[in-house]
Amino acid sequence: MSEHARGRARRRLAAILVAGYRRLFPGDEAERYAGLAAVLTEAIEPLIPRFEGHIFKRGSDLVLAEFDSVVDAARCADALREAVAQMNSTLPSERRIALRIGINLGDVIVESGDLFGDGVNIAARLEALAEPGCIYVSAIVHDQIVDKLDFEFEDLGLRELKNIRRPVRVYHMGGSAGDADGDAPIDGSPTFDDYRAIAVLPFANFSGDPEQEFFADGISEDIISMLGGWRAFPVIARNSSFVYKGQTVDIKKVGRELGARYVLEGSVRKSGRRVRVSAQLIQADTGHHIIAERYDRDLTDLFKLQDEIVTAIAGAIQPELLKFERDRIADRPQRNEDAYELYQRGVWHHYRHSKADNVQAQDFFRRALAMDPHYPQAAAALALAVVNAAFLGWVADMEGHYAKAFDLAQRAVTLDARYPNAHFALGIVCMWTRRADRAIAAFREAINLNPSFAAAHVLLGQMYLYRGDPEQTIALAERGIKLSPQDPRLFIWLAALAGAHYQLRHYEEAIEIGRRAWGLNNNWPAGLRYVAAGLGQLGRVEEAQPAVAALKKLDSNLAFVEGLLTRVYNSAPGLRHFLEGLRKAGFE
Repeated sequence: MSEHARGRARRRLAAILVAGYRRLFPGDEAERYAGLAAVLTEAIEPLIPRFEGHIFKRGSDLVLAEFDSVVDAARCADALREAVAQMNSTLPSERRIALRIGINLGDVIVESGDLFGDGVNIAARLEALAEPGCIYVSAIVHDQIVDKLDFEFEDLGLRELKNIRRPVRVYHMGGSAGDADGDAPIDGSPTFDDYRAIAVLPFANFSGDPEQEFFADGISEDIISMLGGWRAFPVIARNSSFVYKGQTVDIKKVGRELGARYVLEGSVRKSGRRVRVSAQLIQADTGHHIIAERYDRDLTDLFKLQDEIVTAIAGAIQPELLKFERDRIADRPQRNEDAYELYQRGVWHHYRHSKADNVQAQDFFRRALAMDPHYPQAAAALALAVVNAAFLGWVADMEGHYAKAFDLAQRAVTLDARYPNAHFALGIVCMWTRRADRAIAAFREAINLNPSFAAAHVLLGQMYLYRGDPEQTIALAERGIKLSPQDPRLFIWLAALAGAHYQLRHYEEAIEIGRRAWGLNNNWPAGLRYVAAGLGQLGRVEEAQPAVAALKKLDSNLAFVEGLLTRVYNSAPGLRHFLEGLRKAGFE
């Protein structure tokens, strides 16, 4: 500061409030800007002068305000927290705002309407330290207001603050002492029960070869891009997760700071002409490892290798993450009518593949859509549940259900044309409603949007089975199974593979694979049909009788199966060959 400027500057004691407001999850830049601008103009700017404060500095997502009274500053902070909570209650969780506030009372330097000094710096450091939805205050603020305001305080101990010479004792200012929920964040920011974002940390380069740094970064960036295209979960933006590059991180702390329930971390190690890539998906709040994968490859075409590994990692993450999330929600009591929770509970029942669970799944999906009519995940899932009820014979009005499913799948695509599962649902429905070309196009679009979409690869292969090209089916089904070898839908995929081998007259393979499918889920008859048909073709009729008896409990008779398969088979010779095997086994 110059001598002239120092002459104009003066000092005074002031209460400083620093409020940071940021989107919890990344999103479209224009949408993000509009959301933050609304918080500033609708909540922060009107409330600060109401409590005798004035804003002396603004940033893109930060406001600094001065108050003559520290009591007024604390009351204002509480009002800001409540206002943002009200705003968040009207928004989907992906668009909610995380508000963080720091308050300090101290000596400030006043110059040309701006304020400087440690009094301001400590408040700013407290804001940066605060958890989403929290107000952190310095010890001097606590001592000034603890007997004047009815708020609860938690002593967080002495903290080292950047560029501040001495440690500062920090307190978390909760809600009113008479409020039963005073300890919970009340701005609508998520606790770990609400987080569902994924953060992909930069993969560590353990090769000792700086040239491999770009390879490690490229894997991380491509996984972020691929998971972002998946659109089932928010994915933390690269610029946020890459701030941890080169650091030894505490996963729980990363989860809190980024607002993520799940963290993917990994490493790259090169030795000669071999490279090993390791990846671990971790539940951030507990440190529990959901999956750990290792990929050993020859170093040939580096970019082709990068694509292969990224696709494999993303393919492994998707089903495990979805299963973990729906099991997590199903295991806890339902607390409220939240569209996301209703959707996940519906998915849990849907994957049980029984008539009773199908009814419950549809109910949960409809309730989710009633709460949020613009929820593509719920629309797509309901389309799948409705079409399942039709082709499995669980409803009397099969044609009506097919029509409803088609409308729902189209609605899902309309709601979000970039959501791969919407196109996948449309593909399934078109397969069962005699729209083969459109089904193939829908599955291809799902794969285009998410190349690691294992189920879409398998179902596209199944369409080729129905068209009389079982070699294509085997290639696509095996690719899907390789992408997700532990997928809960494996019993469906194995049935497609069994069907391809059956049509190629590989009856022993069809029987073996069909038995594997039936063993995984005995509510799903597709694999069992190929067991019976394969044994029938081999003349092993007596051996086929247990399969035939079980099949009669599910498919009732051959006429039902013929009516069902006539809807999907475009290859008349293929259908005749299949029905012939069932007849030979004694299924009539």
